[in-house]
Amino acid sequence: MAGFRYQALDANGRSSEGVIEADNAKQARANLRDQGLWVTEMGELAGAAEASKPGGRQRGGVSTGELALITRQFATLLDAGLTIERALTVLIEQAENPRARDVLAGVRSEVLAGAAMSVALGRHPKVFPELYRTIVRAGEESGKAAGVMSRLADYIEARQALTSKVVLAFVYPAVVLSVSILVIVGMLWWVVPQMVSVFQSSKQELPLLTRALLLISGGIREYGLVVFALLGAGGFGFAQMLKKPAFRLKVDGFLLRLPLFGRLNRAGNTARLASTLSILVGSGVPLLKAMEAAAGVVENLVLREAVSSAARDVREGAVLSKSLERQKLFPPVLVHLIASGEASGRLEVMLDKAAKQQTGELEQKVATFTSLLGPVMVLLMGGAVLLIVLAILLPVFEMNQLVK
Repeated sequence: MAGFRYQALDANGRSSEGVIEADNAKQARANLRDQGLWVTEMGELAGAAEASKPGGRQRGGVSTGELALITRQFATLLDAGLTIERALTVLIEQAENPRARDVLAGVRSEVLAGAAMSVALGRHPKVFPELYRTIVRAGEESGKAAGVMSRLADYIEARQALTSKVVLAFVYPAVVLSVSILVIVGMLWWVVPQMVSVFQSSKQELPLLTRALLLISGGIREYGLVVFALLGAGGFGFAQMLKKPAFRLKVDGFLLRLPLFGRLNRAGNTARLASTLSILVGSGVPLLKAMEAAAGVVENLVLREAVSSAARDVREGAVLSKSLERQKLFPPVLVHLIASGEASGRLEVMLDKAAKQQTGELEQKVATFTSLLGPVMVLLMGGAVLLIVLAILLPVFEMNQLVK
């Protein structure tokens, strides 16, 4: 059964639109006519069409915010006693994004055809990642779908909130840096040559600072576009090289060794790992399977390989805390909290505490760093502008001395 989006007119000429499931377009039109609707436009949903193909995969996706909202609404509807099919129908009607509506219609078509929810979500891997599907499958197996979906919504919202905080914290320094570079380059490109040309015509020997500034200004005017093109090409080449695992592994290892950014990187990845393990273990997913799924949320490849290595140790019978400690890459607080959870039988709770502790540490460090970075960048910009102004004014002072 496929899904179709339609626009139709009723007997009074009022326009309506919606989604309907049918074996084919002809049957869909017939069903709508039985409802007293005259179809003016109809098209098969892209999500349903792709889902009906063996191995079909979605292109594009739904934003993290939309996914969190859909998950929260789905959990609420299931908790209210609606069936999965009815809950998906309500979500389709409420979805504002056409892409999200298509995907949900494709999932509903698969569910109506007899597929499990997790299998139906697997037809849209770019929208519903493996971790999402693993948690949904755990909810299906435990019979606690509503509770698991609610925890999943909490998890997605928490991850989105953390990412937003980190990104927004760096917006102001990035804007200040961009404006500073534009102002300084603009002054060197246009203002400095215009002002200093007056003193050059007097055949007076210019101060060293002024000559140095003129040399820099001339280099920018003559080679600025070439340098900009080379930087762009270098950035593109670096981005392409990052797609190679071996090179990415070296870069991620270097990032971990940096004094400040290394700690931020480690804290962010550790928080994601702990929160993911917490929700997986709490949803009833076996620890080994949970570690394999959680490794996918760790962005740093060095730490990801460490998680995979720890998972191999767990498979051989080692406890999680000792396996992570053996890697010597994770914060001691994470290892100690996990060991406490294993000893007390409250691993899920201690993993959640570790996630909150690492998240708090990351937010504190980012806040401290950005609060210092802004003033430092303003001072650096002020210093650069001061040097430019001095280079322009020094010849004026010398000319005044000669006149006297």
